[in-house]
Amino acid sequence: MTETHAGRLPDSQLRRVVAVLCATEITSWGVLFYAFPVLVTSIHDDEGWSVTSLFGAFTVAQLIAAGVGIWVGRRIDTHGPRGVMTAGSVVGVVATVAIASAPTLPTFFLAWAVAGLAMSATLYAPAFAAVTGWAGTDARARVRGLTAVTLVAGFSSTLFAPLTALLLDRTDWRGTYLVLVVVLAATVPAHWFGLRPPWTPLAPAAEEAHDPADAPVSWRSAEFLLLTLAVTLAGFTVFASIVNLVPLLTQHGLSTTAAAVALGVSGAGQVAGRLLYGPLLTRLTIRRRTLVAFGSVAVTTAALAVVQSPLVAVLALAFVAGSARGIYTLIQATSVSDRWGITGYGVRNGIVSGAVMAATALAPYAGAVLAAALGDYAAAFLGLAAATVVSLVIVAVSDRPRPSPPAPRR
Repeated sequence: MTETHAGRLPDSQLRRVVAVLCATEITSWGVLFYAFPVLVTSIHDDEGWSVTSLFGAFTVAQLIAAGVGIWVGRRIDTHGPRGVMTAGSVVGVVATVAIASAPTLPTFFLAWAVAGLAMSATLYAPAFAAVTGWAGTDARARVRGLTAVTLVAGFSSTLFAPLTALLLDRTDWRGTYLVLVVVLAATVPAHWFGLRPPWTPLAPAAEEAHDPADAPVSWRSAEFLLLTLAVTLAGFTVFASIVNLVPLLTQHGLSTTAAAVALGVSGAGQVAGRLLYGPLLTRLTIRRRTLVAFGSVAVTTAALAVVQSPLVAVLALAFVAGSARGIYTLIQATSVSDRWGITGYGVRNGIVSGAVMAATALAPYAGAVLAAALGDYAAAFLGLAAATVVSLVIVAVSDRPRPSPPAPRR
């Protein structure tokens, strides 16, 4: 007999919504996020706007996405993901057209600010909330769905970076964005028609219920805030080390081509880490698997700072480091639900994901600033590893096992 779980969709419907989210996540990440790094040099050359200013606009988008994430999570908790993710796709289309049409740098900034609203409603945080809500209290189904979504979305840069470069060879950066927006527009009907299954509203967050004894931990509690800090510190290391890997390896004497290959190998490692998460790490408690994941990020980040040769050793280390980063993504996605259940998941995950996105936005600048302050990128990577050790200590000291919360009432 099939085990039943509160709020869980039947297998066939759950597979369909996960498939829809796989398709929309790879597209949304590709157009709203990964196309920009490919196009930034061309935008600078054509418009004369400084690269720093261009990255500033991109950072503004991510910071706005981080700030709006709590509202998006609350909306999904109550009404489900269909409306907010469809609206996010519509806003994404409008924002991308506005970016492509921006005549001045201030209007370019404004267009990216609108894109930040779209990011908040279409990228990982709302997709994680959708999978978590529809998987209900079935932890295995939740992990399978989250793994599938992050696995497919992990190929977004692999697909959209070369596609963007190919389009750029045939038109300018504005034309490239206008072609990509046609692809992005397909996510509007995909979200509207593909996310139609019934939604069991998740119970109000603890703070809205005046913190009854059986409610999940309040987002204002030290326990939750310390977890958010730990996940954010580890996420900062993950993204700063990815962005700064090529400068580190070229400083070690590798050619730019070899360093780029190492970065690609690291990406393949992320896929492997996500595949290994379900069969291996879910056998551990959430506290132990978090310690393993953060410890792996710290060790591999420090190792990248000191291992300079031979090339095969550097590539192997890049693969292992990528695996640790892939596991981190799923640790982030399950950090709330595996500790406190799915009640109020959207709001809490919105806070955690928003903090991580803010750290992601600042990571490229902070990594370079850290390298300048400490003298080189090797020292910067050791500093990033130290930040992850701090997150490890936070989890070890503050993360105590809790009894499973009651399932939300239907």
